[in-house]
Amino acid sequence: MRHLTQAIYIAISIILIGFGYSMGDDLNKKTRPHVMGFFVFGFWILDMTNNMLQGPCRAFFGDLSGGDQPKNRTRNSTFSFFMAIASILGYVVGSYSKLYKAFPFTETKACNVYCSNLKSCFFIAIALLLILVIIACVYVKEIPLTSTYIIDSEDGVKTPCWGLFFGAFKEMKHPMWMLFLVTILNWFTWFPWVLYDTYWMGREVYGGSVGDHMFDKGVHDGSIGLMLNSIVVAVMSMVIEPLSRFLGGVKKLWGLVNFILAICLAMTMLISKEATAHRHFLMSIDAKDNGPPPNVWGGAVTLLSVLGIPLAIISHISLPYFNNF
Repeated sequence: MRHLTQAIYIAISIILIGFGYSMGDDLNKKTRPHVMGFFVFGFWILDMTNNMLQGPCRAFFGDLSGGDQPKNRTRNSTFSFFMAIASILGYVVGSYSKLYKAFPFTETKACNVYCSNLKSCFFIAIALLLILVIIACVYVKEIPLTSTYIIDSEDGVKTPCWGLFFGAFKEMKHPMWMLFLVTILNWFTWFPWVLYDTYWMGREVYGGSVGDHMFDKGVHDGSIGLMLNSIVVAVMSMVIEPLSRFLGGVKKLWGLVNFILAICLAMTMLISKEATAHRHFLMSIDAKDNGPPPNVWGGAVTLLSVLGIPLAIISHISLPYFNNF
């Protein structure tokens, strides 16, 4: 039932995000503080409950695997694969410009076609999420815990779960601390990129400003790159086992993809520089700017695609392999 409750919270957050525009602000004003408040609160609930919903799934896989590490790795690879497939389907559905016609009430004076399509995607997401969570709760059985305390087998003392959590830090070896440090830096890198990848495409690569045609085209092409990114994630999820054996272990694979991540992010500066130089050249000859040249466009889309390699391993696959270090 916990997963069902979290799914309901996600549905509530999506409704707040999708319909926050109509909650208390004058549509003629440029700034809408009430709308921003609903958006921030909605996204906070969405991010929190989404992590709470996905995180226990991996632990549940471990329970179902019964301590069998090969089986557990296979389950996590499959989990990552289907997450990538869901992302691909989401991009495909979101790219359909007339999706809002299935929910005609979503188009209003305050919500144009793009906004209506987004809300329509939200409705589809809510329906699928609730249906799948209900099916999982009904058909997947587990033995519920009857206590939040665990008895230490040596002295028979009951230790609360939070005590075990903080006590684990005292027993961690130096390699595990280094692993956690690298993971922190990884996520510190990923979150800004995930937030601004399409903005980077529209602003730096296409040279547009928010709301104009060039910016919108850049965001659109950035979404194409993200869809290709999801395809790469799906492929990598299924080949990580043989690839790790080929490289001589998961540690080498995990280290390699960190270098790939660093190189890709460094390449964003080169792509931005080339795109800016091209725009300056067009201005010098008084030519019309129709977007970046093919080499810059191809480099940007390829970059977004290649980043699916470290994404599949660092954010979806690496954590279940911590016990191998």
